[in-house]
Amino acid sequence: MISKNNHLIGVVLLNLGGPDSRQAVRPFLYNLFSDRDIIRLGPSYLQKPIAWLISTFRSKKTEEMYSRIGGKSPILDITTAQAEALEKELNKGAGANFKVYIGMRYWHPFITDTIQRISDDGTRHLIVMSLYPHYSKATSGSSITDFKKAVTGRSFNIQYIEQWPAFPPYIDALAELVAHGISRFKGNEFDLLYSAHSLPQSFIDEGDPYLDHIKTTIDKVNARLSGAPYNITELKHHLSFQSKTGPVKWLEPSTEQTIIHLSKGGCKNLVVVPISFVSDHIETLYEIDILYKELAAKHGINLMRCEALNTSEKFILAMKELVLASANHFKMQN
Repeated sequence: MISKNNHLIGVVLLNLGGPDSRQAVRPFLYNLFSDRDIIRLGPSYLQKPIAWLISTFRSKKTEEMYSRIGGKSPILDITTAQAEALEKELNKGAGANFKVYIGMRYWHPFITDTIQRISDDGTRHLIVMSLYPHYSKATSGSSITDFKKAVTGRSFNIQYIEQWPAFPPYIDALAELVAHGISRFKGNEFDLLYSAHSLPQSFIDEGDPYLDHIKTTIDKVNARLSGAPYNITELKHHLSFQSKTGPVKWLEPSTEQTIIHLSKGGCKNLVVVPISFVSDHIETLYEIDILYKELAAKHGINLMRCEALNTSEKFILAMKELVLASANHFKMQN
């Protein structure tokens, strides 16, 4: 246990979470579909029974997907590596005293368990950072709401970082990876496809800023690519959406539809950028790397995906700058 120290600043990285074994798939799906902030399944009193049915029927197929990428989600391992790298960077300065924690929304370590660890460590100053750069009530909103409920009645001094779609160091980190992905085509013509996690259209109609945030990031990345040292101009870029589920209307066009449409327009080389993800998980490793790559090949397209941010040096430094900017708001007590 850390000695109680009022100068210790805890940083909590909030993320989705993912099943850490095939046996965890069904309960993970149940937790996911039980959240009405993501999708409303009938009246509120039927949300959990319907979630139980969906998770039961979908678990076998989902288990098979995870079996194609190592038998589990890599999100905890990657988020843990991000946390360790961030903590190391934050504590390089003289007198720095940061500890980085992880809180997951739908699987271990759950936010409530993380808060208990923080309390046991004697940490009172917290910076809670969503690992979703683009705000939506279904992602950052749901996670932060859950966090606020879990700290009710506790004496924490908290700063929240809820969105950062245009934060320059984040844009730099993403542009570097996109440029590296483009370079793999060695001067051949290509199209650039930004693939974002989909969202029910009703969320956008009700004012959710997610789509605007995604478009802002794309505009900033494209502008950054046009300058030195990349000097990549006149990009043929597109935006599509993946991972929809359920019968409601979702954002369009889908990534599948877009790949087929591009093939009809003569596209032969396609760089896919997982724009709304800061780490690899089933959406990148299975959907893009397996399903969409096979679909593209079937339609005569050579598809390559640019790397996810994961623990890239520039991304860790971007997170560090976000945290330090937030830490400056604290009025530390002696």
